[in-house]
Amino acid sequence: MPRLVLGSRNKKKLREMLDLLGDLGLDLTDLTPYPDAPEVDETATTFVGNATLKAVTLAPVLREWVIGEDSGLVVPALGGAPGVYSARYAGTHGDDAANNAKLLAELAPHSGPARGAYYVSTAVLADPTGTVVASVEGRCHGLIITERRGTGGFGYDPLFLVPEYGKTFGELPPEVKQSMSHRARACGQLREVLQKVVCDR
Repeated sequence: MPRLVLGSRNKKKLREMLDLLGDLGLDLTDLTPYPDAPEVDETATTFVGNATLKAVTLAPVLREWVIGEDSGLVVPALGGAPGVYSARYAGTHGDDAANNAKLLAELAPHSGPARGAYYVSTAVLADPTGTVVASVEGRCHGLIITERRGTGGFGYDPLFLVPEYGKTFGELPPEVKQSMSHRARACGQLREVLQKVVCDR
């Protein structure tokens, strides 16, 4: 079974990727089996830049196919923030509560369409030599509401309202989120590539 490594130690992200790509017959894992894998500094100013850094840095070291994925929330009224800094918007990486609180404070003067936002997921696939084979992006548009709703998902999910459902990502069942999220849309584009270049080997 071909191995595909998600260049991350984020278990929630891996769980979503397994839900989206687990039926392809791949041994999909994160970096847990590779304790000596280098930490990749996300120094790029774009999602695709950071995703590429992860993929091309890790693949030749691990000698495996690697998906570098970078994702985040973009709020046009805030000049695109939190953007690539979504996970550390309030200063500490992965502090969802603090990040959500800062977002609400920054958006307090705004109402209506000005609270529009979209999630971005960029995934870059590199072969075991570190050569980029594919780069895809998925987006999901919504609104940032004024208080958290729901306990599902992670990151800004309890604040991200999907208008067509009238619910936040924190309230939607996982299977519904997985059908239309930014990561689902990126992985949908990646499936065909994986089937051609990884699964058939």
